[in-house]
Amino acid sequence: MASEVNVAAVQFQCSSEQSDNFSRAAAIVHSASQQGAELVVLPELFASLGRTSHMREVAEPLDGPTLAWAQSTAQTSKCALIAGSFIERDGDALFNTSIAVGADGALLGSYRKIHLFDVDIEGARSKESDTFSSGTDPVVVDINGLRVGLTICYDLRFPELFRAEADQGADIIVVPAAFTEATGRDHWELLLRARAVENQTMVIAAAQWGTSPDGTERHGHALIVDAWGRVLTDAGPEGDTFVEAEFDATAQSDIRNRLPALTHRRLNR
Repeated sequence: MASEVNVAAVQFQCSSEQSDNFSRAAAIVHSASQQGAELVVLPELFASLGRTSHMREVAEPLDGPTLAWAQSTAQTSKCALIAGSFIERDGDALFNTSIAVGADGALLGSYRKIHLFDVDIEGARSKESDTFSSGTDPVVVDINGLRVGLTICYDLRFPELFRAEADQGADIIVVPAAFTEATGRDHWELLLRARAVENQTMVIAAAQWGTSPDGTERHGHALIVDAWGRVLTDAGPEGDTFVEAEFDATAQSDIRNRLPALTHRRLNR
C-alpha cells in the first residue's frame, strides 16, 4: 500500500432518468481522477433514487447495467470506484447494494445495506423495509493495498458495523448516502466524526443534495474525515461536485500508536 493515496467523495443530485445520471456521474468521476483521485466514492442510489414503484422498475441483477457502467467508468477514468449503491434484484428480493470496482474494471466486492431506514420523523418518513430486504454481512475489500469497509447511509447510526469492519482491518470506511435534510442538519457530521474517531479510520462520505425525485430534501455536505475526527473537506449543502483529500497511512498509524484505544478494549461482544 502506498503511504499516501488521493481519495474523493462525490456530491450529486440525481434526476429521474438513469441514463442522465450515469452520464453526469461519469463526468464527475473523470474530473476527480484528472485531479489525482485514485479512489472515488459515489452517493447512495446515485442513478435510481425515486418512489417505490420506480425503484422496483429499475431493479437489476448484480451483473446488470450499473456494474457494467461502473466497470467502464473506472477503466476510462483509471481510478477505483465505489459505485454508491443501486437496486439489486435477486430472485423476488430487492437489496440496496454497493459495489467496489478496481481501476482495471474488476469487481472487487459488493455489500448489501444491512440497516433499513424505517422512521416516522416529520420531513423524513420512510419505510425502506417495504421495498428492500436487509443484507447480513459486513464487507471489507482490498483496493490497491488498502482495506476499504463498505457501508450505506443509515448504517452510519450503528457503530457495531463500523467496528466489525475495523476488526477486519479497514483502513478507510466509505459511506455512500442520501441523508435527509431533516436528520442530516443535526446528525450527519456528528456521526461521521464519531465513527472515524471510534475506529481510528478515515471515513469518506458521498452525498446526495437537493430535492430528489421522490420529493425528499437531501442534506448534501459530502465529507472526508480523518482518523482523528477532523473534517478534511466539506462540499457544502448544494451542487454537483466532488471533494478530495489525502489518505496518509503513516499519519493514521501514528494516531493508532499514540492513542492505542483499539487495543484497550475489554468488551468484545
